[in-house]
Amino acid sequence: MSQSDGTKEKRGMFARLFGRGAPAPEPAGETPAEEAPAPKRSWRERLFGGLFRSSQAIAKGIAEVFTKRKLDTLTLEELEDVLLRADLGVAAAQRVTKAVGAARYEKNIEPDEVRAILAREVENILEPVALPFDIDASRRPFVVLVVGVNGSGKTTTIAKLASKWRSEGKSVVLAAGDTFRAAAVEQLRIWGDRLDATVVAGKEGADAAGLAFDAIKTAREQNAEVLLMDTAGRLQNRTELMAELEKIVRVMKKADPEAPHAVLLVLDATVGQNALAQVEVFGKTAGVTGLVMTKLDGTARGGILVAIAEKYALPIHFVGVGESADDLEPFTARDFARAIAGLDPEESDPAKAAAEIAK
Repeated sequence: MSQSDGTKEKRGMFARLFGRGAPAPEPAGETPAEEAPAPKRSWRERLFGGLFRSSQAIAKGIAEVFTKRKLDTLTLEELEDVLLRADLGVAAAQRVTKAVGAARYEKNIEPDEVRAILAREVENILEPVALPFDIDASRRPFVVLVVGVNGSGKTTTIAKLASKWRSEGKSVVLAAGDTFRAAAVEQLRIWGDRLDATVVAGKEGADAAGLAFDAIKTAREQNAEVLLMDTAGRLQNRTELMAELEKIVRVMKKADPEAPHAVLLVLDATVGQNALAQVEVFGKTAGVTGLVMTKLDGTARGGILVAIAEKYALPIHFVGVGESADDLEPFTARDFARAIAGLDPEESDPAKAAAEIAK
């Protein structure tokens, strides 16, 4: 197979992955009956569906603790254990149990009432960090450096963000800074073709810092509004790899003293408590300005986002619950809080319900 054929095959693979592949031909002589397309679920429905495993684990634990039992010290301790197992973190778990204890101490309390209080407290924790991602138009190009460990979903997140901003009419340049993974470069090239966005890439194994410098220069020459820079996945405990990331930031500043203007850390929700260490180390090394949480649909540990918010108070800009371009959306505290507590999105406001309970 020629190199050209191999490239076409790889492009075909990524096209299918991101929904660009041509449909398979129908068998000869068959005319299938037309089926009405399934109605597209709203983002809220997809978020609640994505957090189903997390909410089910919490709801089951709460039901086991509170069904036909009075609220006392032992039940509060057991509730705290349930929340810790869901990775909400010590501070958040204690905050919720304190709020529950203030409601009906030494009286019966229903699991639904506990979940309403949980939703209220989680929303209070998340609301200050649920901040939109703003692109400063006065900084052109606005340089966004995307970092994270291997497999967290950085390249896919970049593709989704590029798609979002291109649909808003913004000019975007993509920099394939994961120079050690040919698939990541090819993935960005396919998205560049699809979105009519320039992709700056080097040879396999090329110096990522030098590529970052070239990317800023290219974006400036094209007067692009946004430059999205991918980076190789790196474990936070690998000193030499973190030093390489520091070098990328230093070289960026040679091209633009204020770059990068934003540093997004992409976190995989399935890693649970390990995400806290990632926030700590990447924050010190690259100056993380905001977070993107991916793969919430693949875990029962979605509560880790609450623990991160409680400990680091970093802006949470986006969350992802799937592979398609519209499965990454701006983070909203109330929707997440209700989803993690397993409350129907159309039910009454949890804060009001909890207030009524406390009367």
